[in-house]
Amino acid sequence: MSKRIILCPNPNRDPGMKATHAADKILKEMGFSTVVCSPFRDQKEGAFGDYETQPLPQEIKNADLLITFGGDGTILHLAKLAALNKIPVLGINMGGLGFVAELEAGELNALYKLKEWDFQTEQRMMLDVSVIREGRQIYTNLGLNDAVIREGPISHVIHLKISSDGRHLADIAGDGVIVSTPTGSTAYSLSAGGPVVEPTAQAMVVCPICIHNMRFSSYVLSPEHVLTVELERNGRKPVYLCVDESRAFALRSDDQVQVRRSKHTIRLVKLSEKSFCEVFAQKMLPGGFNHEK
Repeated sequence: MSKRIILCPNPNRDPGMKATHAADKILKEMGFSTVVCSPFRDQKEGAFGDYETQPLPQEIKNADLLITFGGDGTILHLAKLAALNKIPVLGINMGGLGFVAELEAGELNALYKLKEWDFQTEQRMMLDVSVIREGRQIYTNLGLNDAVIREGPISHVIHLKISSDGRHLADIAGDGVIVSTPTGSTAYSLSAGGPVVEPTAQAMVVCPICIHNMRFSSYVLSPEHVLTVELERNGRKPVYLCVDESRAFALRSDDQVQVRRSKHTIRLVKLSEKSFCEVFAQKMLPGGFNHEK
């Protein structure tokens, strides 16, 4: 029985479905069964060219692999669904830096390595994020990159109390805090001054955003901890929680945000021989991105 592969193109990143068509041709040439699904809801009619898309939640139940065409944001958007269905993900980077995506748009010939279905995958740690209000859990989410707690659209200092397993860890006065996985350490956390962590590591990074009390820059913690973030002395100032760039959730003054390592993981397909350190140096160091010798 042939393997079934879902192609999930972001129409904004793959206009005209050029990369999707090219990949589809290679996969069918090797005898795979393919189906195209929209990674987003309410996509405009005709956005996928001559492809008739199928509903992703239905198709993923019988799929063997999910291939995305877009930036890392497209992978983040699909990470929860892929992890819950235990489907490996292969990212084709059509966007900017693309640390989670495995291949660049010009490397589609690497798909031929899938032919014998003997490829490596990397397991990436994910976060369970929940909000406790008046003793009840009112929000829960699963994230690959990070959980961000920060001020609203009007900039103001917010006060946060962070504890680990019930023991006081830090008080923050600033724009907020990021709790990231190793995968997320090269995203928002990095731009806020956090450390780069090898993505297959098991750790949680606590990185403050524009702090006013300069007592620490960031923490790298064991994933065994349960982190709790509480709002302090913020009055009516709006404070929001955002997991993996999802829709912001408005927090109240007495809410507790809990973050812990999830039992769920995502498997990312590895077809390239490049190490994380090589990719990071190529894309982030001066003269590295799009640099040709």
